[in-house]
Amino acid sequence: MQFGAQISNYGTTWNDVLATVKTLEAGRWNSVWFSDHFMPPANPAGRHGDALEGWTLVTAAASVTERVRLGILATGNTYRNPALLAKMCVTLDHITGGRMELGLGAAWYEYEHDAYGWDFPSLRERCDRLEEATQLIRMLFTKPVGEDVSFEGRYYRLKDAPLAPGCTQSPHIPILIGGNGEKRTLRTCARYGDITNMDFWHPGGIDVFTHKMNVLTQHCEAFDRDPAEVKRTVCLPLRLFRDDKEAEKARQPWYCWGTPNYVQDLCGQYIDAGAEEIMFAGVRTNAESWQRVEDLVLSAFD
Repeated sequence: MQFGAQISNYGTTWNDVLATVKTLEAGRWNSVWFSDHFMPPANPAGRHGDALEGWTLVTAAASVTERVRLGILATGNTYRNPALLAKMCVTLDHITGGRMELGLGAAWYEYEHDAYGWDFPSLRERCDRLEEATQLIRMLFTKPVGEDVSFEGRYYRLKDAPLAPGCTQSPHIPILIGGNGEKRTLRTCARYGDITNMDFWHPGGIDVFTHKMNVLTQHCEAFDRDPAEVKRTVCLPLRLFRDDKEAEKARQPWYCWGTPNYVQDLCGQYIDAGAEEIMFAGVRTNAESWQRVEDLVLSAFD
């Protein structure tokens, strides 16, 4: 079983991030992720809190790791031109020796867009843009060496565009689509993605995960794609408590908050439901906190 760590970019320092990344690299972790916001998300009142930029952090983490896979969970598609994003990711793929994964999402934080002057289209248009961007990036990632890509979409265009060097990974850098939407997000993943990631900062749980995976399977079959080609992952907010009574006072029913035994049991249920990697989030960005998670949770899955 694989486990990933989404390190918080917010209210932290590079020194704490660096120590945490080194601890994860030395441990049992399969992957390390950052998020893609330019101010602490979800609370405009906290907009002046420290926020380190995610792709810059991935680049820095690449220079101090040799084993863990790296990525952004998930890159907001509205923030960057998709061809530029493909170039950034391929460059890091070479720097890391083939350890990059490209996480993409439709983007959701309207206040952030307004603050920095970025367009924030309707949900429908953001989903359209995500699908088109993922198609374009996949074309760039999979094109034969020495060939160009032309693309004329509603939102994005390429004209005889090269991508050299290409991906070091075979067949290409995996594309992760983050989000829970059944009609659009999971459909885009089934058509153009390689990894799906359920975000259970939002309401979820085992039953919801099982249902969403069944929907993904149906979308894959509609595109004549083997559902086994899409890796199934979930992001769980994690907090360890000393006892169940303490946890019950604070826990959202879909959060992974509880004693180590509770968290281990819940992870086992996700594994039984088909999860191939569990990414934990919400843990303080310091080496000791993540080492505690490894010692008390991951050790049960050796």
